[in-house]
Amino acid sequence: MLSEKMQKALNDQMNFEIHSGYIYAAMAAYLESVDLGGFASWMSSQAAEEMEHAMRFYKFIHDRGGRVIFDAIPAPPVEWQSLKVVFEAALEHERVVTGKIHELVDLAVELRDHATQSFLKWFVDEQVEEEATADQWIKMIEMSDCQPAGLMMLDREAGGRTSAVIAALSADEG
Repeated sequence: MLSEKMQKALNDQMNFEIHSGYIYAAMAAYLESVDLGGFASWMSSQAAEEMEHAMRFYKFIHDRGGRVIFDAIPAPPVEWQSLKVVFEAALEHERVVTGKIHELVDLAVELRDHATQSFLKWFVDEQVEEEATADQWIKMIEMSDCQPAGLMMLDREAGGRTSAVIAALSADEG
């Protein structure tokens, strides 16, 4: 059984993961609007992944006898200055997520909630990957010096990432 304090913290994180998905969907929409469809696809996959993260929290809360509570989700930005700025915003957001995950781990340790500590280990590891990936995209964008040929190649590479949800939606269109 979850303590009230842990239940609230996990619900807060679940809602933040949904907010993360919302931010990445907005980034995808922006990238579509500036004709970077591959990067838009990458961000759409990222949005779907964040929703999967939220559902992990949802299931865990229920599995531990807790109650899932949904909150209002703030509207995300709709404009960015450039592709690089999009990925810099993504990296900064992932750093915030990492901090929130670490706070949850600290709370689970404080409350001696071993099951939650075990559950959160996956997210700790995931955040290392999330930050490294965003940072790598920033470096590749910088190396391309935003030249059209380089951006076209990166856009094509970014378009190669698809989540199961996005793949299913694409199959329905065909």
